[in-house]
Amino acid sequence: MRNLSRTILIILVLFGLLDLGPFAQVSPDRRTAGVLVESLTWVEAKDRLTAATVVVIPLGAESKEHGPHLRLANDWIMAEYFKRRILEVADVVVAPTVNYSFYPAFVNYPGSTSLRQDTARDIIIDICTTLAAHGPKRFYVLNTGVSTQTPLKAAQALLALNGILLRFTDILTVADPAVKAVTEQREGTHADEIETSMMLYIAPDSVDMTKATKDFPTGTGALTPTKGTVGRYSPSGVYGDATLATRAKGEKVVEATVAGMLKEIEELRGLRVP
Repeated sequence: MRNLSRTILIILVLFGLLDLGPFAQVSPDRRTAGVLVESLTWVEAKDRLTAATVVVIPLGAESKEHGPHLRLANDWIMAEYFKRRILEVADVVVAPTVNYSFYPAFVNYPGSTSLRQDTARDIIIDICTTLAAHGPKRFYVLNTGVSTQTPLKAAQALLALNGILLRFTDILTVADPAVKAVTEQREGTHADEIETSMMLYIAPDSVDMTKATKDFPTGTGALTPTKGTVGRYSPSGVYGDATLATRAKGEKVVEATVAGMLKEIEELRGLRVP
């Protein structure tokens, strides 16, 4: 019986009848408008990396707390999903996903990691600079974080001095009309109603709604699970009300986010390089 189940599973995968969700890898042979740079040889990359090329850099934490109901890899799962959606329809070259960046607000929770702000900035600068040497001068970061905007803005300013254009997603505003239309929580930005709803649509198997909760920490500084210490006390690590999340809300926000990203990529493609 076990061997029969395994055979059925293999058949479903081979014939594309089973959706493996965000954990499925993009096949180099799959027809897409864009291309993964890691799937090319250097000779092929030479032809694809031109002055007209837009390079997309996915950015998502692979080890950052998202409450008791979402995985540490939450942002990475999200970045991988957006990468595939953009790859399907946009004529871009997609660089490997950057899975570490600047996340100082969450380091008090076990498993969470953060780079120094300058390190996070320089990683993006180095990626863009080395690829730009072979032609591309337009780069778009599929950004899934909030604090990441600080090093990204710094990288943007420095790269501009060398004639390299960098744009990135503002995850809090890119789908603003859709977010406002579905939001019920009074406030929140992390592992909350909206982010949890998005994950129920993107990767439902990564969400445990039986552990979803709500937290509205007050004060300033990093979140902390320890009461009476410096920072904003959040025993769960959530900022908002994750219990209000639904897949239907997530579908609206995710589809609006993808549309916003595609729009920004095309706007970048039309900008003149300084």
